[in-house]
Amino acid sequence: MQGGKMAELVSPITRQVSTEKWKAETLTVDINLKDVEDCLIYDRRGVPFPFKSLYQHSKSVIIFVRNFLCYSCKEYVDDLSKVPRGALEEAGIRLVVIGQSTHQHIEPFCLLTGYSHEIYVDPKRSIYLKLGMKREETFTDSALPSPHVKSGLFMGQIKSIWRAMTSPAFDFQGNLHQQGGAIIAGPDSQVHFCHFDMNRLDHMPITWLLQLAGVQQSLDFSPKPKIIHV
Repeated sequence: MQGGKMAELVSPITRQVSTEKWKAETLTVDINLKDVEDCLIYDRRGVPFPFKSLYQHSKSVIIFVRNFLCYSCKEYVDDLSKVPRGALEEAGIRLVVIGQSTHQHIEPFCLLTGYSHEIYVDPKRSIYLKLGMKREETFTDSALPSPHVKSGLFMGQIKSIWRAMTSPAFDFQGNLHQQGGAIIAGPDSQVHFCHFDMNRLDHMPITWLLQLAGVQQSLDFSPKPKIIHV
């Protein structure tokens, strides 16, 4: 589907794609960026910006993560960090991650994941709530596993708890029940695509998300586990 044609047909209403059938059925959800364009987000220095500044003049892939301690979000952003800056610049695309902690947690999270693209926080969850992102997890038997999450549930939770305990500020860096999502938006208030995560593993595959945005370079995020010989 051509991004421009999709935007013309459904903007500001977007299409939510179920990851149970990636590239198959689509469901329409009402998303109007006018409702959140003036909500404030903060950079790593605590400087505020209106949310609309992310997509007003360019097309942006905007990823909302659950919280910075979430092991699945951390491993998803691990892979986002591998997206070449040149591929984004060639396509005229901005790649943005938004968390829901205070801005003091941005720098440690970037150091942990190696993520060097744009990142902001919405500490009051204003955008999450106004857009209607889910606040509880829903799991289905037919759901496909995220190709970007390598840890199992038990070990993943242990890692999250350990990071919380060893953090300079002992907190969970966001509401633990809040789910994330992904939006492709811009220029202006055009919304080309939207997906709200059902649970911590319901991430959109990065390669497909970037292709929908117009990134031509093929990227490989193999879901196959690495074999370590001992």
